[in-house]
Amino acid sequence: MSAAPTPSLRQHMQRLAAEGIDVVRVTYPDLIGTDRARDILLDHLPSACDHGLAFCRAVYHTSPQGDVVPVSGGLDAGLPDITVRPDLDSMVPLPWEPGVASCLADATDPATGLPAPESPRDLLRTVLDRCAEHGLRPVVGPELEYFLCEEAPASPSGWKRYSGATGVVYTAGLRADGDNHLLRTLRLLRDMNIGVTSGNHEFDGGQFEINLTHSDALSAADRAFRFKSAVKELARKEGKLATFMAKPFNDAGGSGFHLHLSCDSSDEEGAGNAFDDPAGPYGLSATARHAVAGVLAHAPALAALANPTVNSYKRFGPDTLAPWLIDWGLDNRSAMVRIPPERGSGARFELRLGDASANPYLLIAGTVAAALLGVLAGEEPPAPLEGYGYDTTRAAVLPMSLPAALDALEADTELTDVLGKDFTTSFLSYKRNETERFQRHVTDWEFTEYAYHL
Repeated sequence: MSAAPTPSLRQHMQRLAAEGIDVVRVTYPDLIGTDRARDILLDHLPSACDHGLAFCRAVYHTSPQGDVVPVSGGLDAGLPDITVRPDLDSMVPLPWEPGVASCLADATDPATGLPAPESPRDLLRTVLDRCAEHGLRPVVGPELEYFLCEEAPASPSGWKRYSGATGVVYTAGLRADGDNHLLRTLRLLRDMNIGVTSGNHEFDGGQFEINLTHSDALSAADRAFRFKSAVKELARKEGKLATFMAKPFNDAGGSGFHLHLSCDSSDEEGAGNAFDDPAGPYGLSATARHAVAGVLAHAPALAALANPTVNSYKRFGPDTLAPWLIDWGLDNRSAMVRIPPERGSGARFELRLGDASANPYLLIAGTVAAALLGVLAGEEPPAPLEGYGYDTTRAAVLPMSLPAALDALEADTELTDVLGKDFTTSFLSYKRNETERFQRHVTDWEFTEYAYHL
């Protein structure tokens, strides 16, 4: 039996019904940042809010190919439930799916009532609570790139890039987008109200970047998560594939997920950008410099969250414009951490480490945690990079494989203490299983390289 709706819920339902909505899609992120969801009829929304929706906890431990990875609390515990409840304040109609509204959801352990240990959204909340204890409110602006692909039955993967045009970086219009994919996508995402501002064709054929506004960190993660899901869904509706895979093609660069991070502070003198200080070195406050130092210090561990797949590390290398050295610079795009030229309310750093496959919640949580640890440690970063980077005599090298990054994450007890033991154990188990499966898989490269001659 459905529960009686509260006055607030009744208002939501009346508004949705007046807009022609009869289905609510309740969505939450899994461990790798893809969406898990259930469609419920509007009349049953009160029950979903009151009792929650039951999902198997092992959905967090399920691989992209549908295998349940043996992570503690899943298979070994008899595949118990989590309870998922709609976050009604996140409700938005889907412009491309008449009659359907989507809302985010929160997952709890029904036995304890506490957040599910693997819940990425709650992990970020925990990190942000730590920041609030020290008077800091992180503000994040996400930038994401992706490739649009068309079916190609003759190709080994079954897909090819939507456009083969070259030399079209930072362009818009039909020159590199003959079917106006970008315009359609921008308009639909605008109507979804997730803070999309602009977009353009990126460096390689079929590659696009769409920018989102900056906001508090949880809202930024929510919007980046919904953005990725929406772009993939819109491509599916047209029989195409939008992929945020780090490096999907051998003859093209990779796709990044850059984060712009600043912090607001609140003290006796009022609120403001805690990263700005006209009298400080480089026009940056001690808080900003310490935050940069923290990100540099914890970068090897952070790579596991920012570059979370086996494929991620094929994006790295000389002349890729993907950072693979631990350095920072003033308006220098060859550095891992770039300080854009704006100061005042626009003072911030840009972390260029992440690739587009990263889970937005985990990337933001890890970056904020590393920055907070830097602020608490109070150390200064080294001198900023000058000129073109990628010189191993001037900066340390990041982990160059997923196993190395996972080892660095496990070894960084300062960072994992902030992220939490339960989450860290689950993430490491899940990702180490991924590397083991890859190491057992025979690739096309191996057959081409060896079969004829050996």
